[in-house]
Amino acid sequence: MRIIPAIDIIEGKCVRLSKGDYDTKIIYNENPLEVAKSFEAHGIEYLHLVDLDGAKSSKIVNYKILEQIATQTGLKIDFGGGLKSDDDLRIAFESGANQITGGSIAVKNRAIFEKWISEYGSEKIILGADAKDEKIAVSGWLEDSDEDLVPFIQDYQTKGIQYVICTDIAKDGMLEGPSFDLYGKILAEAKGVKLIASGGISTFDELPKLAELGCEGTIIGKAIYEGRISLKQLENYIIGL
Repeated sequence: MRIIPAIDIIEGKCVRLSKGDYDTKIIYNENPLEVAKSFEAHGIEYLHLVDLDGAKSSKIVNYKILEQIATQTGLKIDFGGGLKSDDDLRIAFESGANQITGGSIAVKNRAIFEKWISEYGSEKIILGADAKDEKIAVSGWLEDSDEDLVPFIQDYQTKGIQYVICTDIAKDGMLEGPSFDLYGKILAEAKGVKLIASGGISTFDELPKLAELGCEGTIIGKAIYEGRISLKQLENYIIGL
């Protein structure tokens, strides 16, 4: 299972929110590049980079930070937050993203998101399926939708989607453990999906459980920043100790 630390950006700084609420912002580091380099130094190969300013303003904002991390580390970056147009996508890839994650756009403008899947291929485009009570939430989680989570994923599988990041919003940033039951349900019903678990990871012991369930990757944020999971533990996990 791939280990994918998260860096969330507001005003150029590395922050974390609780349940996606901007009022709960905690700044962990003024320099995201420094954080990314510390991940890489511990054998981590992947990074989930979220432009929270972009998510709020519906266009890419922090692409310079993406470019900085992409050019000064070897991390493979998946980038999301506010990608709404062909131009946003072009900027993200030109700035060094390996993959992009589309969440709100996949609900609000299916035509453009499906076009991206066919143009860039399923290795490059990740479906962001963020859920609250098994309903998809959009716009940086500020809005609910009527879309049911599992059928939403299944529908996009028919359009070629392979990678899905699923965040249970109720768990995000709460350090209360991930939604094992929800991920089990997705993996049982959306056959063949490459599921990346996100939200609520709080202890190292949860990682083997997610791997056992069949998750392809897991995104870890606050647990790293709060010292609940050390980078040394992740390094040992990656090299198989």
